Amino acid sequence: MTDQLLGDFDRRTIDVEGVGIHVRTAGDGPPLLLLHGYPQTHVIWHHIAPALAATHRVVLADLRGYGDSDKPASDAEHLMYSKRAMARDQLLVMRELGFDRFAVVGHDRGGRVAHRLALDHPGAVSALAVLDIVPTRHVFQHADKDFGLGYYHWFFLAAGNGIPEHLIGRDPEFWIRARMGARHHGGTPFDEAAQAEYVRCFSDPAAIHASCEDYRAAATIDLVHDDEDAAAGRRVTAPLLALWGAHGFVGRHYDVPRVWRGYADDVRGQALPCDHYLPEEAPEETLRQLRTFLADHGAA
Repeated sequence: MTDQLLGDFDRRTIDVEGVGIHVRTAGDGPPLLLLHGYPQTHVIWHHIAPALAATHRVVLADLRGYGDSDKPASDAEHLMYSKRAMARDQLLVMRELGFDRFAVVGHDRGGRVAHRLALDHPGAVSALAVLDIVPTRHVFQHADKDFGLGYYHWFFLAAGNGIPEHLIGRDPEFWIRARMGARHHGGTPFDEAAQAEYVRCFSDPAAIHASCEDYRAAATIDLVHDDEDAAAGRRVTAPLLALWGAHGFVGRHYDVPRVWRGYADDVRGQALPCDHYLPEEAPEETLRQLRTFLADHGAA
C-alpha cells in the first residue's frame, strides 16, 4: 500500500543482532536517517522524504516494534524497548548501508530514539533534528495536571497487566484515528492511504504490545539512562534543531529551545503552524526548516 506514497523508495529488511528492521531508501548525497513516532511508521515522511531524496541518501526506518520491523519479546526491565536498544538498531542499520556518520531527524518517539543515538554514539551523528518533543527526563520531572490530561496516553500505555493491549486491541482503528485526530490543528489533512497503513500495522497485537513496551521503557529504564547521563554531564554535542507545533501541547507548555539548551550544546528552534504531526500537517514548512538546517551544518 505504501508504494503509492513512496513508490521510488527501495524496500529491504536489515538484520541487526537478530532484530529485523524494515527500511526504505532513495536518493544520493549525504546520508539522512528519518525516524517516525507513535502510532505511525516510516510513512509519516511521505510528503517530504521524496523532496529530501533529491539532495540526500534518505533512509526511512520503522522502529523496532512498529510498522514492518520485528517485534522482539519484551523483558521485565523493558530493556528490549529502551531507547538505547532502539538507537543501536538504527546505528547498525546505517552502518550496514555504509554510513558511519549521518544526520538524524526524529519525530515524537523517533525523536527520543534520535536523542539517545546522539548521546550514545556522538561520533555517528553529524546533525540532529527533533520534532515536537522535549527530553523525556524533563517531561517526567515537570509533569503536572495539564500534562496528565494532555498526554494521558503516556500513563495509559505504560500501565501493566496487559490493560492497554486488551483495550486498544478491541478496536485499533478507532484508537489510531481518534488519537491522531485529537492532535491535528488545521494544515494539511492526513492522507487516507497513510492512515490506512498505520491501522494495518497497528492491528497486529504484537505491535500494540511492543508500542506499550516503548512507553513502559520511557517511564523506567530510559529514565535510569537519562539520569546517568545527567550525573556524568553528558550532553548532545551535535548541532540540534528543535521544531514544534505552535498549536500543540509542546508549543503551549514548554519553552522548547530553552529546555533543549539544558541537554545540548548548540540549539536552534522554530514553531510551525500546526499541532503535533509536523511532517504531515505542515510538510512545506518542515521541509524548508530541515533543508536550511542540514545545509548550515554540512549535511546537504
